[in-house]
Amino acid sequence: MEQVMSMMESIGAGSARATDRVMAALVSGLEIEFGRGVGEALAHRFLEAEEIDFHWDARVQERWIGTYESVDDDEIELDRIAIVGRLDSIWYVAMMIVDSDGNAHGMMGKRTFQRRREALEAFAIA
Repeated sequence: MEQVMSMMESIGAGSARATDRVMAALVSGLEIEFGRGVGEALAHRFLEAEEIDFHWDARVQERWIGTYESVDDDEIELDRIAIVGRLDSIWYVAMMIVDSDGNAHGMMGKRTFQRRREALEAFAIA
């Protein structure tokens, strides 16, 4: 008999502590599955592969900037949204491309910060 364990914790609009707990849980789960010492490296690979979704979900604030004009003339209406958040103990400010259902489609740029205050200052002028 096989026992399957899983843990799910939303990081959407969460606090800085919540996003740090999510990263710790991801590392811990990967270490259980693949062995001690590889969890953190694998977690960073997950973050790289799903960078847009992780950053969008880890945001703590967002602000609508304007409509995104696609060069492809897609039928989907997209918006530019500035976000600030914290992921893996690093604060960031990013410009996201988001559809009307709140799904992130891209990230136009990201700046990282060591301190919350610095990130909030950058977010204020984004």
